[in-house]
Amino acid sequence: MAKKAAVRYVCQACGAVTPKWAGKCESCGAWNTIEQEAPLPLAGPARPGGGTRPGRIALASLAGEATPPPRVRTTIEELDRALGGGLVPASVVLVGGDPGIGKSTLLLQATCRLAAAGRRVLYISGEEAVDQIRMRARRLGLDAPTLDVAAAINVTDIAGTLEAETDLALVVIDSIQTMWLDTVDSAPGTVSQVRATAFELIRLAKQRGFALILVGHVTKEGALAGPRVLEHMVDAVMYFEGDRGHQFRILRAAKNRFGATDEIGVFAMTDLGLVEVPNPSALFLAERRGNVAGSAVFAGVEGTRPVLVEVQALLSPKGGDGAPRRSVVGWDTGRLNLLLAVLEARCGLRLNTMDVFLNIAGGLRVGEPAADLAVAAALVSAATGRPTNAGAVYFGEVGLSGEVRQVAQADARLKEAHKLGFGQAVLPRRVARTNAPAKAPDGLELREIGHLSDLVAMFGAAETEERKGAE
Repeated sequence: MAKKAAVRYVCQACGAVTPKWAGKCESCGAWNTIEQEAPLPLAGPARPGGGTRPGRIALASLAGEATPPPRVRTTIEELDRALGGGLVPASVVLVGGDPGIGKSTLLLQATCRLAAAGRRVLYISGEEAVDQIRMRARRLGLDAPTLDVAAAINVTDIAGTLEAETDLALVVIDSIQTMWLDTVDSAPGTVSQVRATAFELIRLAKQRGFALILVGHVTKEGALAGPRVLEHMVDAVMYFEGDRGHQFRILRAAKNRFGATDEIGVFAMTDLGLVEVPNPSALFLAERRGNVAGSAVFAGVEGTRPVLVEVQALLSPKGGDGAPRRSVVGWDTGRLNLLLAVLEARCGLRLNTMDVFLNIAGGLRVGEPAADLAVAAALVSAATGRPTNAGAVYFGEVGLSGEVRQVAQADARLKEAHKLGFGQAVLPRRVARTNAPAKAPDGLELREIGHLSDLVAMFGAAETEERKGAE
């Protein structure tokens, strides 16, 4: 007699299974996310003499030729860059982002371009009707008569359609949280439905050889909603970042089996949809004002692309009797607190009575430690009231003792700074045990520092020169 499956309760945030309901999930700490779900059917015990004989899998040797996977280019260069060179046939890409950030707009533009190039493309929406998709395409000025669109949520019907179609290059599912499988007794968007529908669609993509893009909802914290197992099932995970108050949008790869995981694609939101930004450094610095205290230019690297952004810092006297405020946009708050502590303990700056506000202009999220020196320059500039050199860029990692450490790809950072007309670069001092020193392009002065106190001394020297000039 087959064992009866027990009732189970599943967390809709992390997918953890518990035997009874609770207000808080012990696995992820989320509140009111545990819901009862119908148990999955249990298979009966295998009979020694019954059923079909199990098959065998094909074994291969590790020695052999490995050719790069073929690519299907979308002709949207920034999208292809983030994907690692284009879409790989039979691959599955999960795209997430805040509501209204532009996920559907970007994918509709990509599918229209592929269809116009003669590729067989299918766009399936579970959130919009066909007429709504047509209205959006008309508003964006897109014209692709060969693009097939559909409004459906039943994965069984979708699977039957995909199995009947031939020569499919790309299928877009917008979104996976709206898909429903009639063999799973739960509502769309639950952990069981998301896992089952994604598995069925991924199986079809691998079997039929078409690229599959799944759009995923995100939580309030910005993470992809649903079970983490969904991210492990796909080949690439892309996050669409950006503030709707800014025109810039960043497509960042968090996982990519066929390319680098630190590449980004930069777009600008316009009335006609998303427009590629081939030179993001110039766009991020377009509205920068020189000779302003609290501003410094950081020479960063995103993947293989050097990007120059402006770091802005503002200090004001603490109001009230509470702790001073630390407000950060586009950077890590913990890293800011670390730098403030180093500036106080190692350089003698008194910042514990000041409210500190830090912003990465343009809406870009910076995560590399090389931004430490640029942030420190902006903070020292704001604290002393002395503007940084308008023609200088900064990069370097800061340690707890105040030392400025070397960072990777210094040559690429310097070349980008020189290309945009900067005349000076403040960077870590090279040491004997490191590799070859950075090569400065002609016309770019290198100013090497080994400690944060050297950076503070630069602003003191500037103040002395101003006093001499006034006398």
